[in-house]
Amino acid sequence: MKKIIYLFILTTIVSCGSSDNFTLQGNIKGLKKGTVYLMKFQDTLLVTLDSVVVDGDPNFTLHTNLEEPEMLFVKLDKKNNTDNYVEFFASEGVSTLNSTLKNFIYDAEVTGSEQQKLYGEYKNMLSEYENKNLELTEQHLMAQIKKDTVALDSLQGAFDKYLKSKYRYSLNYAATHGGSEVAPYIALAEMPNATIKVLDTLYNSLEPKIKESKYGKLLKEEITKRKAE
Repeated sequence: MKKIIYLFILTTIVSCGSSDNFTLQGNIKGLKKGTVYLMKFQDTLLVTLDSVVVDGDPNFTLHTNLEEPEMLFVKLDKKNNTDNYVEFFASEGVSTLNSTLKNFIYDAEVTGSEQQKLYGEYKNMLSEYENKNLELTEQHLMAQIKKDTVALDSLQGAFDKYLKSKYRYSLNYAATHGGSEVAPYIALAEMPNATIKVLDTLYNSLEPKIKESKYGKLLKEEITKRKAE
């Protein structure tokens, strides 16, 4: 899901109204001029829910109406760079985003919903796996330069082990949190190569209300589609 974020962008702004039940309060340290967008996926398109022009004051507020907890995106559009997206789980109420202009994505901290707390915990652990991936990639490159076939074979085994561990972590985390919308979202966004059996098992571990959520229904649709194939 998240990988198609750069492929389909719809800039139609959904107007805000008195029915808005979600507010994002934000601060981007160092931002003097730019536009901040609140966005979400609608089918395969990324639509703009609200936007604000920042001119001097790095604080901003965005609003929308949520029918249920779901993944939203904050896009920072500034000169020479329009591919700055921060993803977070939103639910009814107020969430807070704090970041910096220099490292908008990596410095972003979002608090507010219980779903975001769980998703943030998951992503923090996943970042450790990404660091391991970078380490193995660097070692593999050095071994290639040295034409060290023994080291290359060993690194391939280490890389396979790393992938299995990362996959197992995502699977266990999703299965452990079947009472949250985070579980089916992880299955859809972070486990593209999961077997039908695994997805079926995950789906069956979801609580009834989560099965009826946006991502619970999407997960069911994915399972049905793959079984048909």
